[in-house]
Amino acid sequence: MCGIVGFLDKTKNRTSVGETILQMLNALGARGPDSAGVALYGQKRNKGMVVRIKLGRQKEATFIVEQLEEFGSIDEVKIVAEYLRLVINLEVDTMSFLKFVESLNQGIEVVSLGTQLEVVKQVGTPQNLESTYNISGFTGTHGLGHTRLSTESRVDLSHSQPFWAYGYADLAIVHNGHITNYHTMRRLYEQRGTKFHTKNDSEIIGIYFADQLSKGMVLQEVLEASITDFDGSFSYLVSTPDSIGFAKDPFAFKPLLFTETDDFVAIATEEIAIRSVFPGNYTVRESQSKEIRLWQK
Repeated sequence: MCGIVGFLDKTKNRTSVGETILQMLNALGARGPDSAGVALYGQKRNKGMVVRIKLGRQKEATFIVEQLEEFGSIDEVKIVAEYLRLVINLEVDTMSFLKFVESLNQGIEVVSLGTQLEVVKQVGTPQNLESTYNISGFTGTHGLGHTRLSTESRVDLSHSQPFWAYGYADLAIVHNGHITNYHTMRRLYEQRGTKFHTKNDSEIIGIYFADQLSKGMVLQEVLEASITDFDGSFSYLVSTPDSIGFAKDPFAFKPLLFTETDDFVAIATEEIAIRSVFPGNYTVRESQSKEIRLWQK
């Protein structure tokens, strides 16, 4: 019952991607009142990684920043609600950094990391997300959005979507459906030392992409492999700094529609999320079973 959306601006201009994703999510608000989130891609930084950290307690922010200064110079620091956002010029590998941050105290979690990606999510409606974090003010090139109806896991910030490919910078996913071999896949990853932050089966998709891409596969190959590696009913979107794509399960249980024009690509669980935001004469098509699509900037 969750709603997912994706948008890619093909005009090569920086656009109000945050406002576009927010409007699409508002059109799907009835599909998921429990939580909402976005994964947005801004201008690439010449140096530094943008890190968003969920705080265990807000007063921990100063302590965290002090501890992280040994990992590289910190250029920006901002605290809004449950998030600490900083830009750091990392001088160590990503996994070492992540393990250190999350060892500082229980409840601390790195929600996203990248030169362009920023993930913001929280409990409540898309409008709650906007009123707290001013999503509509974010400019960039593309992004994903999710509005959630929880069917089996907790309702909190961590279990909300999007998920990033933990440890693999600048990659995010949103998912509608149920990965039925999630527990089997999770046990295999945990045996290899992979850390999970939730009991949400959607989290496995990001981890799967990080694993396969780290082995040398390209994004198209991972999309194709996922159709047989995942069991269940699923439609999911994946995004990188220069791409956005989707995959649909062999049974086509979960709806997913899309359109492509000369100016943009838009993908959504329901057609209203596309039509209500993008005026004009264009065709919206329902994706088919086992269908994979990948667009690049």
